[in-house]
Amino acid sequence: MNRDTNMLIADLVGDLKPVRPMKFSSGMALALGGLGVTVALVGLLFGIRPDVLAGDPKPIFVLATGLFFLLGLAASVTAIMMGRPRVGSDHSGWKWAAAMTALLPLAALVSGAGRLDFGVTGIQAANGFDCLIAGSGLGMLTFLVLVLWLRRGAPTSPERAGLLAGIAAGSFGIFAFSFHCAYNDIVHIGIWHGGVVAVSALLGRIVIPRLIRW
Repeated sequence: MNRDTNMLIADLVGDLKPVRPMKFSSGMALALGGLGVTVALVGLLFGIRPDVLAGDPKPIFVLATGLFFLLGLAASVTAIMMGRPRVGSDHSGWKWAAAMTALLPLAALVSGAGRLDFGVTGIQAANGFDCLIAGSGLGMLTFLVLVLWLRRGAPTSPERAGLLAGIAAGSFGIFAFSFHCAYNDIVHIGIWHGGVVAVSALLGRIVIPRLIRW
């Protein structure tokens, strides 16, 4: 019996190979590296808005991009941690960043309540849709990085991990494209830039769980 047990154990472990550990620092380096590449692509493909190049960005630009960056960072941190599940881990920190960023669409609703166009008609809608498409597309690099990370790991809640990866992708995508977008209107930023995060979050929630099942 002992011999059979030893042979069974040997058969089970005989084909095992060493696996490189998943370090949190490595995951964050990949996510931030992807963001850096995305911002560089915006500069090369679209150009940087004049006030940023002049070193005198508008306050609304600083506020909005800062909120999107913090949300992308918080969602990335949580998604990366979910790829390395541990007992007692708290995955709720991103909600505070989400609550702060949600002030942008809320401010858009309040500010645009008395406007006839509300930023969704004519040329404003066309430009807004361009931001929606470009921001979502630029977020795909972060999307891909986090999907590959989660596939290597073992997230216990694929649905939440997918949602967070989508939020991170959308936030970083529109953060990068904001360096080109010349609009300083809170209605435009709240609706169209905020829409990038919403669309990417929905895409992540639907698509990513199917890609990281284990």
